[in-house]
Amino acid sequence: MSYEQVLTEERGRVGIITLNNPDKLNALGEPMDTEMREAIEAYNQNPEIGAIVLTGAGKGFCAGANIQGWDKGIQRAEESGNGMRITDRRENWVSFVQRSKPIIAAINGVSIGAGLTITLPCDVRYASERARLSMRFVRVGVLPELASTRLLVHIVGLGQAMELMLSGRIIDAPEAGRIGLVNKVVAADELLDAAVETAAEIAFNPAESLAAIKRETWANLFDGDLTSIMKREVVEFNDAMRRPHFKEAVRSFIEKRQPDFHRQPEEAKR
Repeated sequence: MSYEQVLTEERGRVGIITLNNPDKLNALGEPMDTEMREAIEAYNQNPEIGAIVLTGAGKGFCAGANIQGWDKGIQRAEESGNGMRITDRRENWVSFVQRSKPIIAAINGVSIGAGLTITLPCDVRYASERARLSMRFVRVGVLPELASTRLLVHIVGLGQAMELMLSGRIIDAPEAGRIGLVNKVVAADELLDAAVETAAEIAFNPAESLAAIKRETWANLFDGDLTSIMKREVVEFNDAMRRPHFKEAVRSFIEKRQPDFHRQPEEAKR
């Protein structure tokens, strides 16, 4: 598919989605929001793609909400006498990412407000040494969203999360790495290759197992009952052992070769 504000590229079993409105630092708005989801969903439906990299064009990963759009919204609200409200009726972003194939956020530049919170449910976050990140919401008179008040605390801890949310300050990539907000900080010209390399390593694995790991991990994330956690694990483990990928993994170990988890069904029967 062709998009107006999103670019797509495939490298082996990795699909790359690039937010492409660099003049606005890839600020969120339409049609970018919809196109980003459509591109992710297209890769989710493509059996040749096992993992996804999400990045930005130019100097920004995503500068957050389109403030000009907010200004127009304020004007419309004042004219109508109604307050502004969040009215997006689509599947919420966190649920959407939860059920997606693994996503690596390659944060190439500024990642501000919603431009940061969209990365929090992603499975891996890499940052360029030039990246700047901020929970900027308080500085524009609103509050963190997309479950970030829970996810950010889980990722970096309560103290770090409260400081970022209450101050709205911008931190650099090394600090983001130090507090665990991103998994790895790499040179700017190495970021995409590093993210694709990790995505390819993930995509090598059985798609059903990757989906099960994500499903189980999110289900267990905030469940304090260890018994129910272990029950879910047993169910998923037994389901995995019934799939052909389990047999292929065992056979390849015995035969001292790399497993091939992505053969077509007719090839697997030979």
